[in-house]
Amino acid sequence: MPDTIEFYDRMLSLGLARVSEAAAIASADLVGRGDEKAADQAAVNAMRNQLNLLDIAGVVVIGEGERDEAPMLFIGEEVGTGNGPAVDIALDPLEGTTLTAKDMPNALTVIAMAPRGTLLHAPDVYMDKLAIGPGYPKDVVSLDMSPAERVRALAKAKGCDADDITVCILERPRHDELIAEVRSTGAAIRLITDGDVAGVIHCAEAEKTGIDMYMGSGGAPEGVLAASALKCMGGQMWGRLLFRNDDERGRAAKAGITDLDRIYARDDLVTQDVIFAATGVTDGSIVSGLKREPKALTTETILMRSKTGSVRRMTYRNPIK
Repeated sequence: MPDTIEFYDRMLSLGLARVSEAAAIASADLVGRGDEKAADQAAVNAMRNQLNLLDIAGVVVIGEGERDEAPMLFIGEEVGTGNGPAVDIALDPLEGTTLTAKDMPNALTVIAMAPRGTLLHAPDVYMDKLAIGPGYPKDVVSLDMSPAERVRALAKAKGCDADDITVCILERPRHDELIAEVRSTGAAIRLITDGDVAGVIHCAEAEKTGIDMYMGSGGAPEGVLAASALKCMGGQMWGRLLFRNDDERGRAAKAGITDLDRIYARDDLVTQDVIFAATGVTDGSIVSGLKREPKALTTETILMRSKTGSVRRMTYRNPIK
């Protein structure tokens, strides 16, 4: 039975990379074309087809939405051949549909896999997020701190001044006060228009990206994907679900969440070993975007395993017939 089959993350990781690669390649002809829905659907179709080739008994726990909202890769959908281990799947077939449609940086295809029951079934609501990279004392910053306190605490831990800290924040009107408070400390801000999974991952490679901390509210499902990446790369993350109305609180109840005020640490969002893959659609600071040649399409994928802490970057040259 699937529940008794061991989760061989080493064997499954390359298959997961193929899934994210296929989704990226499928969206290639729609980069810069202005059609977000078509790009997303192409990635969804390709990702689903590849997932169903894997020897897993998979269930989508973070997906395109509820069954009545998403024809494919909906929450609760079963994927894989059914002949392998029971696993949870978290995915975003095209993280940055707007970025893809406008040919802007950091559009990715993203997927994570872990043993069944180990990824938080996050409802489709907002999550207040805070993340930093590896190498800091545990809980050096927290969601209970003010934004200014977080900046100063991280600067102290890093051994620098606040104006040497760079914070990544999603550019939204709801973050105007957050942005103003962070800037009052002297810290720099890297504003991003979309793609907060990439925004969180940037913290884990601060020397490369220049980003020390991520904060602000964004989608809770993306929070689980980001936590999966940080569990592989190192770093700390916290999230707290935000509810605007009774309908959203009802979604939490449906997902089995009873403590609506709980702060989830990284290892609460992802409780066991996880594998994570992301393929670039447009150029970004994590991976390069799709590259066209006369008879080939080249992708770059980052593939990570939390069990070993391994981070592998792979280039795939796919001949075009």
